[in-house]
Amino acid sequence: MKKIQMVDLQGQYQQIKETVDNSIQEVLNSSTYINGPLVKEFQKNLEDYLDVKHVIPCANGTDALQIAMMGLGLEQGDEVITADFTFAATVEVIALLKLTPVLVDVDPKTYNIDIDALKKAITPKTKAIVPVHLFGQVANMDAILEIAKEHSLFVIEDNAQAIGADYTFKNGTKQKAGTIGNVGTTSFFPSKNLGCYGDGGAIFTNDDELAHTLRGIVNHGMYTRYYHDVVGVNSRLDSIQAGVLKAKLPLLDSYCEARRNAARFYNNAFANNSNIITPTTASCGEVCDTCNCHVFHQYTLQITNGKRDELHKHLLDKGIPNAIYYPVALHSQKAYKDTRYKEENFPVTNNLIKTVISLPMHTELDTEQLTFITESITSFLK
Repeated sequence: MKKIQMVDLQGQYQQIKETVDNSIQEVLNSSTYINGPLVKEFQKNLEDYLDVKHVIPCANGTDALQIAMMGLGLEQGDEVITADFTFAATVEVIALLKLTPVLVDVDPKTYNIDIDALKKAITPKTKAIVPVHLFGQVANMDAILEIAKEHSLFVIEDNAQAIGADYTFKNGTKQKAGTIGNVGTTSFFPSKNLGCYGDGGAIFTNDDELAHTLRGIVNHGMYTRYYHDVVGVNSRLDSIQAGVLKAKLPLLDSYCEARRNAARFYNNAFANNSNIITPTTASCGEVCDTCNCHVFHQYTLQITNGKRDELHKHLLDKGIPNAIYYPVALHSQKAYKDTRYKEENFPVTNNLIKTVISLPMHTELDTEQLTFITESITSFLK
């Protein structure tokens, strides 16, 4: 059996080596390392894939979030609501911009922002909602858009983990995750479903005016060289990373399907184990081919018998990598503690940090590896 990796980037690279190498060589031959032709080609290809008017590439997913908030003109003290159970980048940029982060609990099944908690958190100072499509599962955008419209709020989608996912609205129409709110952001960190070989990110919007503002912000506030029209940052996707992404984008749907196939295997293996709660796909409750609202950036279990930490060690001892995303709630992090937060308002998050464990999930998992992983878990959690 091949060595099991949490994410097998080397195995994936070997499948696309010639295409990727040719893209990188094209950049080296042209020596256009910043804003070269491949950046523009990838931007156009991603716009077509997402069916969105504007893709603005940038240096990483955290920058994408920050630049999106800058572009919307949010001001110091404005409240921005987001989920408590996620990676720190989401709240980090809110704090960096001197906005006021408002953390709320998450849904116990999807791990995405809880709609009732969101409604209760809105005040006259609230200006934006940042739904995080956590682990590859799209948040409840019907409800979020309805709330945003009622209160005149911006919606900034944190799509770092769900690129390629579809959201099916209540009326049956579909739209790509990240293109639904006023603006969406993503990360091309190497382990993402669409990852480059360094750092990278992008911002999506159908708003022409906002797109113009964002394009200035990512490039020092310039539209004409050395003329600075807005306050900006230096955040550009380099040409080599764009070349890698251009080579991988046509394979994104197949990558997501490979992840869903692995998720099906896991779900079937754990279906009758009372100590395990498997991931929920919001649209239908299971991994299916019609909704595609979950692209399984992570495959995350809940272990209900109190033996999560023991299982974590057991798997490592057997050579099976695994991870705990996330071991500390954002409201409990030293950097983001606030007297506004009461523990009783975060029952789901506080439970998840004690019970979740994420298993290997990538495009190169084979049946032998999946069998070994699942049998190792079910034998331990009898």
